[in-house]
Amino acid sequence: MLTAFAQAFRTPDLRKKIAFTLFILALFRLGSQLPTPGVDTQAIHDCLQPALDGGGIYGLINLFSGGALLQLSIFALGIMPYITASIIIQLLVVVIPRLETLKKEGQSGTTKLTQYTRYLTIGLAILQSTALIAIARQPGRLLRGCDQPLIHEQVNVFGILTMVTIMTAGTSVIMWLGELITDRGVGNGMSVLIFTQIAATFPQSLWQIKTVDGWGVFIAVLASGMVLVAAVVYVEQAQRRIPVQYAKRMIGRRMYGGTSTYIPLKVNQAGIIPVIFASSLLYLPALATQIGDQNAGWSIWVQKYFTRGDHPIYMASFFVLIVFFAFFYVAITFNPRELADNMKKYGGFIPGIRAGRPTEEYLDYVLNRITTAGALYLGVVALIPMIAIGILGSSVSQQRFPFGGSSILIMVGVGLDTVKQIQSQLQQRNYEGFLR
Repeated sequence: MLTAFAQAFRTPDLRKKIAFTLFILALFRLGSQLPTPGVDTQAIHDCLQPALDGGGIYGLINLFSGGALLQLSIFALGIMPYITASIIIQLLVVVIPRLETLKKEGQSGTTKLTQYTRYLTIGLAILQSTALIAIARQPGRLLRGCDQPLIHEQVNVFGILTMVTIMTAGTSVIMWLGELITDRGVGNGMSVLIFTQIAATFPQSLWQIKTVDGWGVFIAVLASGMVLVAAVVYVEQAQRRIPVQYAKRMIGRRMYGGTSTYIPLKVNQAGIIPVIFASSLLYLPALATQIGDQNAGWSIWVQKYFTRGDHPIYMASFFVLIVFFAFFYVAITFNPRELADNMKKYGGFIPGIRAGRPTEEYLDYVLNRITTAGALYLGVVALIPMIAIGILGSSVSQQRFPFGGSSILIMVGVGLDTVKQIQSQLQQRNYEGFLR
């Protein structure tokens, strides 16, 4: 493996791609630390750590922004507007026939869908930045327990418009950087940026656990994290391979077909999307309490049961929503009927299963069984931080257990994908890959 790493850096074009990717990531992290004009950096410095220790409703979004959200930097919105826009476009493809037609047109249709995603990302960035600034202007709204506004009081309407413009432009720059990595670097650009933001929070979180609880808890957390990463890698690589035979066909004077292949169905077919959906849905009630009257009866009930993740009602709701969205997302992204029709069209069949409707029913049956295991796996992984917090003590909760379900799923998925891309480029040059 170390030899393969050395070979990667000895290959001139691959070395340039890796160096270019690291350079873009450095610029990305720099932008995540630059404050937006009009932000009271001293107030954020005084209130940020106490607010993190006390929990909050912005954990997932702040995680995806690498801590930039609560610091109100120029990249405060991070990649979340683009993720939300991509999910919305994927859902609309199933609902709107015109978008479904574009998806089937190939590269030209995909380009148009990507353009629509960009436009929607800008619109969402404007809405989210406006809401974020409005909340930050009220003491104690964005950072719990902070008795001072995070925006300078002398900032007028023009200043607020400037802040919204800068944060929206920051989101546009992030999209551009991600596309640069995809075109000229290594890996999927947007995924690599998310990976970087999440990984950036790990050293500080681990060091805080060591400082507060000592080496014993630090080693326990690190060991449990390594075991969790190994388990996630194992499940993420797991797949059910359905064998497919293609009959021989005579076309002109040539014989085609007669080959054997398989349909790979991943155990975690939905990826991280169900966790994002469930977290976003549970985020809405807590957001309503931040905007509305915090002393109302419904607001107190929501703050008690749905603001922090240590209550059984929150954990049960989170688990049920993840399972539901796992089935929902797989149902709208994987079409057994279309796959069965394509197999029948090209002379393919599953051994022991008749072509056509029986193949469709068989694929649907296998997919439901696999999705059940994948949904339960996602729910358990997402709840592991809360379970670990209960075992290791509340002090770890105050320092934000770093090996969260969402972060581990994203980091492992992006890491495996990037390694595979580098490995494929090495094999094209007759070098051995990372895994022998």
